[in-house]
Amino acid sequence: MKISINGKTHALTGPQPLSRVIQGLCKNNPYVIVELNGDIIHKDLWQSVQLCEGDRIELVSFVGGG
Repeated sequence: MKISINGKTHALTGPQPLSRVIQGLCKNNPYVIVELNGDIIHKDLWQSVQLCEGDRIELVSFVGGG
């Protein structure tokens, strides 16, 4: 199954919850906003959203600094 993450194609072994993909990519950054196919997905829903072939994910993270 192929999906797009920030414009790059990624292959998954099969259907997976959105939370698993995000944890794998952003395990060191708890401040991430997820857009799935143009809709922002609230963190409380990440576990229940199943990814499908061709889904487009955009990840935006906040970085502090001065």
